[in-house]
Amino acid sequence: MSSSPVSQRVAPPVRAPHVGLVILALAVGGFAIGTTEFASMSMLPLFAEGLGIDAPTAGHAISAYALGVVVGAPVITVIGARLPRRRLLLLLMAMFTVFNGLTGLSPTYHWMLLFRFLAGLPHGAYFGVAALVASSLVPPNRRTRAVGQMFLGLTVATIAGVPLASWLGQAVGWRWSFALVAVLGLMTMSAVFAFAPNPPADSQASPLRELGALKRPQVWITLGIGAIGFGGMFAVYTYLADILLRVTHMPLGAVPWIMGVFGVGLTLGNMIVPVFADRALMRTAGALLVWALVMLAVFPFAAGNVWTLGTMVFLIGISGALATVLQTRLMDVAGDAQALAAALNHSAFNTANALGPFLGGLAIANGYGWTSPAWVGSGLAVCGLLLWSVSVAMDRRGAEAATAETC
Repeated sequence: MSSSPVSQRVAPPVRAPHVGLVILALAVGGFAIGTTEFASMSMLPLFAEGLGIDAPTAGHAISAYALGVVVGAPVITVIGARLPRRRLLLLLMAMFTVFNGLTGLSPTYHWMLLFRFLAGLPHGAYFGVAALVASSLVPPNRRTRAVGQMFLGLTVATIAGVPLASWLGQAVGWRWSFALVAVLGLMTMSAVFAFAPNPPADSQASPLRELGALKRPQVWITLGIGAIGFGGMFAVYTYLADILLRVTHMPLGAVPWIMGVFGVGLTLGNMIVPVFADRALMRTAGALLVWALVMLAVFPFAAGNVWTLGTMVFLIGISGALATVLQTRLMDVAGDAQALAAALNHSAFNTANALGPFLGGLAIANGYGWTSPAWVGSGLAVCGLLLWSVSVAMDRRGAEAATAETC
């Protein structure tokens, strides 16, 4: 089974004095983004109390950020198609820094909604461009590992950044958590400016060429796998604090630690899984969807005990490596429209971030219990597998057609 169904010119790796430092600089940005995205979920009770609103209303701030990612990833990537990648990364992180800082200064709930939406705009474009920069530094057979190393910033944020921001929010106020994120944004800008290579922009790049990715069925199918199949992980993560408090009967102080366990699984997944993905990309994606399906189905039976719940949270976290695998898949099927396809990956996953919690919330509201989002997530993984099967079948038909033409 070919993991690269679209034939394309393979460019030599971009020269950089210190490849590791470049990837580290990009990962710092991932750490900042991961901290604000995931810590916001764990601080919903603090938002609600501080702004004088109820918890479901405060949850709209999460949706506003996700909507910003979905909108910003394609729009900013297309507009910035002609910019050199380092300059674009710096502009994106400047936007991220300013709007997260303004979130912490929000005088009212509605201002917070606006700033969360604006803070989400550069998210997907940053990761898309950063993935292209990371993969351009290494040979083709190490692309997924390079992207996975860049994503380690995001995953490590769930171990260190989220507990730190949550603790800071509980200790001195939720606004200071966004001040922390703004400082991380400034650190990212400094590191990218210092270490990232600065090759000239592609002279043939254009908004129309990037939009060409949308003409490719495999791009849409891959995005669908992420948008639907990944929803279960977000469904469980979003309601994990309530599950711990209401089902496992743990104190509020335990929430950051269990969130950290999830981050450990996410980090190990992004360290180990890309090694297999570089050998068999689509098989690895299918295996991750099956893994998520099974782990989510088992989760409700483990939620009554903190040790079994922690184990399942760790195992569900491993399935998060699907983001890295699909990032490389999009590079394979996008042809010349690499930047837009890479950025749209994060639109897809933030669609999952909206879809999973929404459907999980419906299950809870209809009386199926606090652990019911896991069942919903298992069903979403099944839907993701169906789309994966369609994509694999299309690859096979394409390979058979190409073989027939050469005979």
